[in-house]
Amino acid sequence: MIYVIDHKDSFTQNVVHQLSIFDKVECDDYSKVNKLKLKKASIIVFSPGPGSPKDYPLTSKIYNQFKGKKKIIGICLGFQQILFSEGAQIVEQNKIYHGFQSEVSVNNLSKLFKKGQKFKVGRYHSLKLNEPFNAKNFDITMRCAISGTAMSFENNIDKIYGFQFHPESFLTINGNILIKKILSA
Repeated sequence: MIYVIDHKDSFTQNVVHQLSIFDKVECDDYSKVNKLKLKKASIIVFSPGPGSPKDYPLTSKIYNQFKGKKKIIGICLGFQQILFSEGAQIVEQNKIYHGFQSEVSVNNLSKLFKKGQKFKVGRYHSLKLNEPFNAKNFDITMRCAISGTAMSFENNIDKIYGFQFHPESFLTINGNILIKKILSA
């Protein structure tokens, strides 16, 4: 079972719908997490949401509790939340990307996607990872083809993955393939 922790984002139900293609999905508000569902889940997903990762200390607590014990996936704010929990700085971008399609490129650090592979993805974010970022077992694996902004990470040791973009968006071409690769990793 996949347990989605909702950060009160309008896209969360789209994420739930996409994930339900692959497995049973349960979803609860981040402030009302069901401990039994959390314990039963094989995968925890941190949803998109408004604001900054520092606004969600309960999500950081869940991340730290289950890191290395369950597969964890972060989407948009969830991506930032995981990195923030690993000590990264999340900062405002010069350009805001809300409803914007970008091309991202896979680099040679990815174990899940082929080096040089490109994807068109839907972006809805005003914050980004401030680099350099060095956390044990974390690799930035996709970058915006124009700006070089970090768009995906993989931690294949602890089974933690994240997308800065929205794989469930209609602007993301082949989003189901991206999710399927992460779920089967």
